[in-house]
Amino acid sequence: MRAGVASHDYDLFVIGAGSGGVRAARMAAQYGARVAVAEESRVGGTCVIRGCIPKKLLVYAAHFRDEFADARAFGWAVPEASLDWPTLIANKDREIDRLNGIYKRLLADAGATLIEARAVLADAHTVEVAAKRITAETILVAVGAWPERTSEPGAEYGITSNEAFHLPVLPRRVVVAGGGYIAVEFASIFNGLGSRVVQLYRGEQILRGFDDDVRNTVAGELRKQGIDLRVGTIIARTEKIGEAYRLTLSDGSVLDTDLVMYAIGRRPNTAGIGLERAGVRLDAVGAVVVDGFSRSSAPNIYAIGDCTNRVNLTPVAIKEGAAFADTVFGDRPWAMDHDDVPSAVFSQPPAAVVGLSEAEARRRGGAVDIYKSTFRPLKHTLTGRDETTMMKLVVDRATQRVVGAHMVGADAPEIIQGVAIAVKMGATKAQFDRTVGIHPSAAEEFVLMRKPEPDPVAEAAQ
Repeated sequence: MRAGVASHDYDLFVIGAGSGGVRAARMAAQYGARVAVAEESRVGGTCVIRGCIPKKLLVYAAHFRDEFADARAFGWAVPEASLDWPTLIANKDREIDRLNGIYKRLLADAGATLIEARAVLADAHTVEVAAKRITAETILVAVGAWPERTSEPGAEYGITSNEAFHLPVLPRRVVVAGGGYIAVEFASIFNGLGSRVVQLYRGEQILRGFDDDVRNTVAGELRKQGIDLRVGTIIARTEKIGEAYRLTLSDGSVLDTDLVMYAIGRRPNTAGIGLERAGVRLDAVGAVVVDGFSRSSAPNIYAIGDCTNRVNLTPVAIKEGAAFADTVFGDRPWAMDHDDVPSAVFSQPPAAVVGLSEAEARRRGGAVDIYKSTFRPLKHTLTGRDETTMMKLVVDRATQRVVGAHMVGADAPEIIQGVAIAVKMGATKAQFDRTVGIHPSAAEEFVLMRKPEPDPVAEAAQ
């Protein structure tokens, strides 16, 4: 372990006890560092408390409506089902409380001191927290990100994902504003639980940054599920009408709803914690500017996770935290590799991707081969449900390396996690082809696709 400065209260002070901050604190403490962690909310951060985990629990709940309906095609006599929203929320809260306790215990067992209060930097080595001034040789900023809000008239009536987990009742009508993965997931959740959902997005297609075939397939599936998806449209004004809301949209139309949820993006949660005073440079959106080892412009201050606005995913923050602890306190320097990070959208059906989209691969200048398959899942040959699975490989033509894999369909996140290992290892299309598929499964299609799509120029000529 790097030697600390005796005059400092701690060797490491971590601001933020989300997944990344907790991982870094635990590892540093296990290396022998004197560690304190400050958290102004609940230990666990966005993912555990108000993000990935509670959201996935609601995603599971939303699937049951279709499962009950589909069961009849397989011979099951299923009585009419109904949702008890308070029971769902109470059970979800109980699990979040359990995880919050586990995260606290992990810190305590590692020997780290937890301070449940807001921390503000006074200078590069001093933190003001719980009416005390505490010094540390090294400071790690892991404060995450926070939902953005809009400013049109009446926007204050809307909620964000933070509040969506604590609604007293399930709204009958919901408008979701936004087109990113959070907006898509909550549109699917509310729709699956029985709300009538309208989703509005200012762009021409949802899920900006994903492969176009993923974007188009998910949009089509959302509409099949009954979501009224409107692109090129935003909220211009919101009025409260009794217990409901009347929205005037940018196209002049009027829409009544019981809930407006904004999921228009997230911003690094760095405001008001003294970073500039400590010599830490922020970019235009407030993200901490860091190098490959997560070091900021102040030599003893590091930052990880969403507050750096690199790849804003919980597993990335955890690996960044591990890399920081190994490098600074474990004498095992390494940098987080942000290439080929897999990700998922838990829509209905879900999407998952790893590596380059087709557009990204083409922008890099080399020729690519595109392999694509769309089909009805075997399950729905009996249910008759109109659902499409889409699978796609992006292959560098010169090397035949698979540089991207994309899927929309049941179990896509579980399937792409395995495919991501092959992509990260640099597997070639021939190696995919030599792999025996598991039959019958959707996943086998990734090793069965043989005929590339026509090049865009050739396709246009035809």
